[in-house]
Amino acid sequence: MSARIVFDLDGTLIDSARDIQGIANAALKSVGAAPVTLEETHGFIGEGIHVFVAKMRAARGIPDSEQERLLADVVSRYDDAVTLTEVYPGVRDMLATLSSHHQLGICTNKLRSPCMAVLAHLGMGELFGTVWGGDNPLGRKPDPAPLLAAFADLGEGPCLYVGDSEVDAETAQRAGVPFLLFTGGYRRTPVESIPHAAAFDHHAELPAIVEGLLASA
Repeated sequence: MSARIVFDLDGTLIDSARDIQGIANAALKSVGAAPVTLEETHGFIGEGIHVFVAKMRAARGIPDSEQERLLADVVSRYDDAVTLTEVYPGVRDMLATLSSHHQLGICTNKLRSPCMAVLAHLGMGELFGTVWGGDNPLGRKPDPAPLLAAFADLGEGPCLYVGDSEVDAETAQRAGVPFLLFTGGYRRTPVESIPHAAAFDHHAELPAIVEGLLASA
């Protein structure tokens, strides 16, 4: 049975935190603020770049009046923030296996332009039939609208959403689709507190999980 499988990106397929930390710290340096740590960066990722910058400001006591300037600074650097980003172990083989039987897409809160830039840099863009970024006209996760639109782009078949965070789980729940949780991403709470149909520690496990869920549907 062919399914429609949509993935989150950062923290699910790729570890982009060091690149994002780099552009955040360049923006902070421009206003004389202390840099953010990698751990802080992990905690800020997931709800879109506007929220990331707001959390970054709050952590450094920077006033709201600086939001738009810092946001513009970070966004201006975002497309080039690819050199330190790594694909999680097993992702390439997993995607090759799943794409031979299923339709794949991406729904992320990352802006679409840097999303496409990093996919191109990693040579992964052609694997996905649709890519929905956080600047789409329908809204950002956990609003389910962009996820549902991504599924619609992929045609027909059972739907599965794969992500790493509380936001991803809520999005899937609101969309009414099974959620598969990658445990090695940027989540902030224990696995057992995040609603999911299945969880996996390594991407090599995912094809078997998908086939098992489809067989039992």
